[in-house]
Amino acid sequence: MADATTAERLADPAVESRLARLDQVLEGLESAPGPTTRSAIEAVRLLTEVYGEALARVMDHADTQLSERLADDELLGHLLVLHGVHPEPVERRAARAVERLRPAVRERGGDVEWAGVDGEVGRVRLTAGGGCGSGCGGGTNDVTAAVREAVLAVAPELTAVEPEPTTAPPAFVPLTTLTHRGTP
Repeated sequence: MADATTAERLADPAVESRLARLDQVLEGLESAPGPTTRSAIEAVRLLTEVYGEALARVMDHADTQLSERLADDELLGHLLVLHGVHPEPVERRAARAVERLRPAVRERGGDVEWAGVDGEVGRVRLTAGGGCGSGCGGGTNDVTAAVREAVLAVAPELTAVEPEPTTAPPAFVPLTTLTHRGTP
């Protein structure tokens, strides 16, 4: 029986394909006028609400270990967020996503740290590596885009993910320059 259940399951690419198709169908429905369209959209909304309530009830009955396992599954994690029943706060989910990216950023000679949430905006600290040369700018933009995508995937409640502004270290001015007056 386990083999039959496994055979019926959808692989992640198949789920992604169906979600993309669902977006297309819903987009088409929303642009079509008429009472049938309104009824179809209402049916989807009601069904989504009922499934969301069922998922919330599952989470109510789940112990901590099961809740964590459910939340760690990519598809279930997205559904838990969609229905507002994810067991982890947005801050923790986003920080974990950044930590997962950190080794790859370090391999490129930089670093990334989660800096927190400011309103609905996630903040990260990005540091460029020492030997970047002229290619740092594009690399930093790539890293910023990857971090933004990873964080928003697990925390869509955020409206944006932005790097914290970096302040340049103060310039070194020799004391003799300040105390010595040049002759005109």
